[in-house]
Amino acid sequence: MKFLDQLRYAEQQNQSLLCVGLDPEPTKFPVALRGDASKIYDFCAAIVDATADLAMAFKPQIAYFAAHRAEDQLERLIRHIRATAPQVPVILDAKRGDIGSTAEQYAIEAFERYGADAVTLSPFMGFDSVAPYLKYHDKGAFLLCRTSNPGGDDLQSQRLASVDGTPLLFEHIASLVQGPWNLNGQLGLVVGATYPAEIERVRSLAPTVPLLIPGVGAQGGDALATVRAGWRGTGQRTTGAIVVSSSRAILYASAGTDFVQAARNEALTTRNLLQSVRYTT
Repeated sequence: MKFLDQLRYAEQQNQSLLCVGLDPEPTKFPVALRGDASKIYDFCAAIVDATADLAMAFKPQIAYFAAHRAEDQLERLIRHIRATAPQVPVILDAKRGDIGSTAEQYAIEAFERYGADAVTLSPFMGFDSVAPYLKYHDKGAFLLCRTSNPGGDDLQSQRLASVDGTPLLFEHIASLVQGPWNLNGQLGLVVGATYPAEIERVRSLAPTVPLLIPGVGAQGGDALATVRAGWRGTGQRTTGAIVVSSSRAILYASAGTDFVQAARNEALTTRNLLQSVRYTT
């Protein structure tokens, strides 16, 4: 099954727009596990088990594993997701962006070593830094477009000279992904939940590509505004899926022995909120 088909299937099966971000920080673990990097897999696997029927996707952030020499735990975790929630795709949040020959190696890392279904990428070295990932025709890639951090303005909101007007850089990226770069229909865009007006603008420029929207929860993104800005479907299908990611609010919903149930409760609340807005928009 191709990545976009996986997304649609998970959306329908779990009735969800929620992506559960897996950003394990041992210093924030529940008291019984706190500070022990060897327990990264155990912690994340417990979260996966608690949310497997609520998530549209899981998004492990590679830096949180690599910083603790836990890449082997990441490999094991993705295998666990495959076994526990085979209907839910895995988006490896790596934000890679390098020249073609190096990108080929990063693609091997993401898709062959870790077995991810999609990966996040930086597009700022141009299409030849993205093309190696597209050789994996059943995989997906989300390109950074309008990110949730304040510093995104430094580049993404700069105007470009153009005979067709003066688009902002993030608007140009959205147009490329909707058009000439999306050769096999594998690309999506990363747009931050903290900028709903920009989500709406990106959606107008890229109506059929999936949007990965981080920033709901701990980063302050408004779930209601996010869905209203990005949703463009009727009934149960979107023209271009929106994948709304929440990480810390779910992972660290409790520091006690009830952390698994607390994570599930938070995920359920967020999933239901996103669904309620979708069916009233």
